Amino acid sequence: MEPVLLIANADAGSTDAERLEEALEVLRRSTDVEVAKTSGPGELDGVLHRRGGRTVVVAGGDGSLHAVIAALHRRHELADTVVGLLPLGTGNDFARGNDIPLEPGEAAELIVKGEVRPVDLIVDCVGEVVVNNVHVGVGAEASRKAEKWKKRLGRAGYWMGAAKAAFNPPFYRFRVEVDGEVVADFDRHVAQVAIGNGSTVGGGTDLTPHADTGDGKLDVMVSFAVGPVSRFGYAFQLRVGRHPERQDVLYVRGSRVTVSGQSFWCSADGEISGPERNRTWRIEPAAFRMPLPPTDRSG
Repeated sequence: MEPVLLIANADAGSTDAERLEEALEVLRRSTDVEVAKTSGPGELDGVLHRRGGRTVVVAGGDGSLHAVIAALHRRHELADTVVGLLPLGTGNDFARGNDIPLEPGEAAELIVKGEVRPVDLIVDCVGEVVVNNVHVGVGAEASRKAEKWKKRLGRAGYWMGAAKAAFNPPFYRFRVEVDGEVVADFDRHVAQVAIGNGSTVGGGTDLTPHADTGDGKLDVMVSFAVGPVSRFGYAFQLRVGRHPERQDVLYVRGSRVTVSGQSFWCSADGEISGPERNRTWRIEPAAFRMPLPPTDRSG
């Protein structure tokens, strides 16, 4: 395989360092590997500047993957780059949604032997990217409240934030347009809007369960579950990925999505931004390539 530039978080703990060494043993049996540890955008950009056409392997979670993909996109180098992933984060939602093994040695074997396939990317109206999923409403509020808990509790911190948001949930009046068609308007309160390239958020919650990072489409989920009983039912079915079957949930696919209306916060690949009043996201099909498990061609 091609030589590898492996990018890791300089601030990672000893446990991640041990797991990384396990993966490096596998990679070094097949190719030359340079390990670059970065702690900020400036260092990351400097490392990518000397990439020289090598495969880039990200050792980290969804945030680390987002940072590298965003930097390559800004440099106009993403389309020519193969990006591998060693999931070392707490949520690892992109890995979960794409069946990338969470065990480091197995993930490294996939990088060496996997099928290199095109992967889509979400790009918003100000040029920022979303690798996996962006959502607004109660889920983003849960993510905001979970920030301090995630540092202490890891993945369980998200559920602490969700519980706090559920106690006093925000409801919004939004206009949601998919490919120019209004699918939700100001006449109904909205609990949540999710736009998925990948399927899961929060360490395995199937927020847009039918999303596929290689199908050239965005999956859009709008929840109108704002009453006490409907909120409980929505939350229960969300845990098992069956909420799209609900009467108060709209689930559609498209290429461009606009959300406008009341001030809102966005949770994009786990990073919180805002407040916003209007934002548009579009799919960029086959934006980069990644070693992934083989597709099932039996059907």
